[in-house]
Amino acid sequence: MRAFAPALLPALAGALLLAGPAAHAAETVKVGVIASSTGVTAVVGIPQKNTVALLPTEVAGVKIDYTVLDDASDPTNAVTNVKKLISETKVDALIGPTTTPAALAMLDFVAEARTPLITTVGSAAVIEPMDDKKRWVFKTTQNDSLIADALVAHMVKTGIKTVGFIGFNDPYGENWYKSFAALAEKHGIKLVASERYTRTDPSVTGQVLKLIAARPDAVFIAATGGPAVLPQVALADKGFKGKVYQTHGVATNDFIKLGGKAVEGTLMAGGPMLVADDLPAGNPIKAVAQGYIKSYEAKYGAGTTSTFGANTFDAGLLLQKAIPLALKAGKPGSEAFRVALRDALEKSKEVVGAQGVFTMSPANHNGMDHRARLMMTVKNGKWVALHE
Repeated sequence: MRAFAPALLPALAGALLLAGPAAHAAETVKVGVIASSTGVTAVVGIPQKNTVALLPTEVAGVKIDYTVLDDASDPTNAVTNVKKLISETKVDALIGPTTTPAALAMLDFVAEARTPLITTVGSAAVIEPMDDKKRWVFKTTQNDSLIADALVAHMVKTGIKTVGFIGFNDPYGENWYKSFAALAEKHGIKLVASERYTRTDPSVTGQVLKLIAARPDAVFIAATGGPAVLPQVALADKGFKGKVYQTHGVATNDFIKLGGKAVEGTLMAGGPMLVADDLPAGNPIKAVAQGYIKSYEAKYGAGTTSTFGANTFDAGLLLQKAIPLALKAGKPGSEAFRVALRDALEKSKEVVGAQGVFTMSPANHNGMDHRARLMMTVKNGKWVALHE
């Protein structure tokens, strides 16, 4: 065997150093982001797109590169985008999309490519029931059941006996109906009317008149973004005096700007970021949420933050924790890395985000608990926490 000459040892040592952390520096983790920055869901998608500029660009000596595509609030476009990101950009992970129908339409392609998706939609249908496709999907928005539990508890506490329901005629509305109806019945609350509308409907007057005719104590609206304002404005115009509940799909200041006086008094269970200043000092979410708000508003202006953007921010935090673990199994761009990244996300424990604390498991790809929601209302044109 040939012996190494002493003179070669310094060069060899240098080569070994380059094979360590410095080698990672030449690698790049590619993340694709799909957001509805135009179309009917733009009020939700724009803060998600904007938040990408605040996500970490390097971790463990590896650069993170983001490619952002707009699906224009159309599931068909979302599928086109995810195909492009997987086949052409060759992403290691995906964040988004903005809507539940788009996320459901993407599941086959994500699973086939074995690429982890951290979605920012509300419906638990994208991760439940768990199967071979959904095991590649994680979610940073509170599950409907977690929010519904808080809403129904508030209804019981305030003496609501009858409720009228109106929601989107798509998977978001249907999943909410199933979650809410079962829980309401369990607690002795009667659903006296159930109506649907599409995200692009210009009017819901007919549905609202049917709701009012049923004389409910409260109306629950299962919708998101700008279209969620439509039934509430119609209810106010027709003189409805009962309580109006919304899902966390309206957890944004833009909802108040669009609805004006018609949405005053709206009741919602939503993520803590929206009322971060009202959180107690010992709440670990408070500092993260306030940090996100400060960074976002420094870049986009005072009062522009949205919980929808915070969901994208939390997706970035989860990736930041998972990437160093995945790097031990393979290089970015490889299937080994993507599989390891999925596995690392599934092992996330007590990751504190702006919207909640995440502890994932093979059976739970949301990982949020009661710390990720609280009741709030619109008071004097502002979301405020309810301390009842």
